[in-house]
This record gives sequence, structure tokens and C-alpha cells, in this order.
Amino acid sequence: MIRGENPLQPTALFSSTKAVRILATTALAMLALTAHAQDSGSIPDDYYRAEFVILERIVDPSAVEERMGDREVEPPVQTDEALWVVDSGGNAQTTLDLAPRGDLYLNSAAQRLTNSGNYRVLMTAGWYEAFPPNYKGEPLRIEIGDWIDGAQQREIEGHITIDRQRYLHVEVHLNHWQQGSSSFAGQPAPVPADGEAQQADSDSFVSLQPQMTQPASRPLELVTWIRETRRMRSEEVHFLDSPTIGVLVFFRKVEATD
Repeated sequence: MIRGENPLQPTALFSSTKAVRILATTALAMLALTAHAQDSGSIPDDYYRAEFVILERIVDPSAVEERMGDREVEPPVQTDEALWVVDSGGNAQTTLDLAPRGDLYLNSAAQRLTNSGNYRVLMTAGWYEAFPPNYKGEPLRIEIGDWIDGAQQREIEGHITIDRQRYLHVEVHLNHWQQGSSSFAGQPAPVPADGEAQQADSDSFVSLQPQMTQPASRPLELVTWIRETRRMRSEEVHFLDSPTIGVLVFFRKVEATD
């Protein structure tokens, strides 16, 4: 007996054992309820576990042959749904009820990619949802990777959309950015005469004409992107990629007998 204990009171070990028994009984009851729900067909039709892994190849962006700095990139879509959004403080947010990572089929693939030393896994996520025919999903926002101070955003951003007509389709729309560089645009502006300088000093407005001698700020430069829609086959791993980023996708249909 531990010094100071009252022999008439249950010890901590006894209390813990009793608590374990109560938890075990509760767990068995929950399992019985789950089995009953499955047997009664309460799992929705067309119920799947959707899994996504987003990775970055460990490669110097300057070594990428594809040059996309002059590509026009449309503004981000407006959506209230988020798959994985990491803020400036490193806090990840989602609007989905994500499954435990250890339950995901792609978890082992993500670990192998990390161990290879050639990839950096930025996100591994999965969730359960019904995708019936004619399902039209909301775009799921993604903001991951390193933080770019000059632009106040993550280096990889975009969205993923899941739709279904007869078959499931996944649209991946991701941009991979890097910190831009400053460059001089055009020729230096002519130096104004003394009278013109005095007039400029007396004016209270700011000229809207570009100052040609000032470096043009380029906070962001596009490295690569992914623009692809892929038909999904259940229990097949799909890989969508660009020279610097990639997305693994896996869907598993959940039956009442599972």
C-alpha cells in the first residue's frame, strides 16, 4: 500500500481498472450499434473514402525547363470549403471531418515518398462522403507549402473539385509560386527642369505615371501548375503532376459489410 493511502478507499489502480472496464463496455456497445446500422443498410449508397496526398519534388526551381513566369493565372475561386489551408502561423484548417491519417490507404505511400528523399509531402488527408450520380462538389481550397513573405501567402495554392456524372471525376487546379525578383522596366524617366520640380513640390497629389527608374515589384513568380481533370476508378491510385508538384488520389467505396 502506498504511504498515506486510506485502506478503506479504492486505490488508483482499482479506479483505473474500473474505468477501463466501463470504457470497454461502452466501446462494445458502440460496435454493436455500428454493426446493427450496417446490417440495416444505414450506410448511404455511393459512400466512399476519398484520399489525397499533395507532394513537392525536391528540385531547384531554376532547374525546371518549363518557363511559366509569363502565364496568366486566374484569381482564386470563391469558396467556403477548405481541404487544407495553412495560415501564416502554420495552423492548418479544414471544413471537412477528416479521417485519422493512420486509416488511410495512401498513408504508407506518403511515408515511402518522404523516406526516398526526393519528395516533401505537404498534405495527407482523407474523409468519408457519399458521391451519388450528378453530384456537384464545391471547390475545396488548398494553401500549403512554404510561406512567401513578400506575397503573404503559401507557395502552393488552388483548389480540388470532385464531381460525378456516371463516374467520379477529380479536377486539380494548383499553382506553385516562388518569390519574384525586382526588375527595371523601360528607360529612366527624364530629369525635370527646376521650374517643373518646384511645381511638382507644390502639388498635393501623387502622379499616377509609373516611375521608370524604380524597380517593378514582382512578389510572385509562377513556377509550375497543375490543370487536370481525371476520371477516378475505385481502389486505384491516380497520380497527377507537374515538374515540381504532384497529387496522389485514391477512392475506396465503403459497403455495409465493411
